[in-house]
Amino acid sequence: MRGWLRWIALGAAAVVFVVFLVAQRQSVTVSYGQSPSSGNTVTEGSAGELGTATVPSTAEMTALVSAQPVVRLPGAVAHWDEQRVRAAIGNAPDIRIIVAPPGLDEAERTRVREVKAATVRVIGTQVTGGLYQSTADQLGEWRAQFATGDVTAALVALISAIRKVDAPAAPPVDPGWREPTAAELAPVLADLRKSGPYTGPGAVSAFPGRSPLVVTLARQPYGKPLPHYGRALEKVFPDTPILVMYGDWIEYTGPQAADFAELVAVTFYAQSGDRISRYAYPQRNILNAYLNRVTDVRYAGLFDRPLPYVPFDPLRVGLPALPWLFAVCVLVFLLLSVRPAARPTSRRRPTAAPARLAALAALAVEQSALTGRATDPALTRGITQLTAARSAIEEKLPDRHVQSLLNAAEAELDEVGRGLPYPGYRPGEYLRGGPS
Repeated sequence: MRGWLRWIALGAAAVVFVVFLVAQRQSVTVSYGQSPSSGNTVTEGSAGELGTATVPSTAEMTALVSAQPVVRLPGAVAHWDEQRVRAAIGNAPDIRIIVAPPGLDEAERTRVREVKAATVRVIGTQVTGGLYQSTADQLGEWRAQFATGDVTAALVALISAIRKVDAPAAPPVDPGWREPTAAELAPVLADLRKSGPYTGPGAVSAFPGRSPLVVTLARQPYGKPLPHYGRALEKVFPDTPILVMYGDWIEYTGPQAADFAELVAVTFYAQSGDRISRYAYPQRNILNAYLNRVTDVRYAGLFDRPLPYVPFDPLRVGLPALPWLFAVCVLVFLLLSVRPAARPTSRRRPTAAPARLAALAALAVEQSALTGRATDPALTRGITQLTAARSAIEEKLPDRHVQSLLNAAEAELDEVGRGLPYPGYRPGEYLRGGPS
């Protein structure tokens, strides 16, 4: 009966070990949150992002850039603080900038990139040069870029990187806000009151039960504060989501704005800003993508909405216990295996086969509670050698064969001991003191 229990314990340990290893498989599949806004990747031009503007040939643009340090092609929308950019250029007159319109297709963008005389290229509001691409990393810079076409911060950072100098200190770029005048606000209120709340694409899923008001404005004048229509409209339409588009920038005002508005803006423009900056998307498409991001945030647990139900996964819950279950099974097997062996009474290293088997088995028991993924294979091989040595002793095989198996087991356990962060678990050290 004892023999059957011993082999059952070893079999259970092997099954647990295999299950644990299989569960550790790594996958290269990458998936974003599966909220209702998830969709397929669109191909270039299918979302209306290509504009009507074109650029000259590479040779023509090269001639223009060679003749003057800054070339603005027809349809360009980018602006910058000339004083700050000149300060960043400093005494490097070879810095030349070409500014192209947004919405160019791949062939036209390639022509712009092939203008070797241009140190810095601005396509739409995307700023690149050499091996670098400069992007905003603050909410105010994104607001300035997409609402007014301000690329000052990106230009200064890129030019400083090209010159391998620190960017000059300057206050953060942000167009700021102002209250809209009565003349500016009157036509907006009239349209909203006349046609009722306008529900933008995706608004029902993003704001359940409350359709937002959407105000769409053209890109605002560079260098001037933005009129904050949201605050003004909130006084007339309380407890109503209000979305105001300033060019490609979307500003949310209304319920729970403090909870999610900044989070949505940062994540949306951090991920999509590079594409929006170089294309000429219709404002409706940008709004739809923004509202989809709001939906994604809802499914992340905001808006007081409960998280989607996740079915109980026994493997996921039980996986942390598998290493301990493996150790228990190995311990039971080893205890049943070494029970007849006599414990050495001296402090010297045991040389008789049964005593040495007992000492190595005791070492394996202690190591099994300390090993990790890197040392588990060596421990398993060592236990296999110990099992074979015990069988050889029971069958009264030659001592030389038994010692050979014990030597192989000791080598494997020594490899385990070297991989442990604790001293005293290598056979040479452990056997000198006898099993504890």
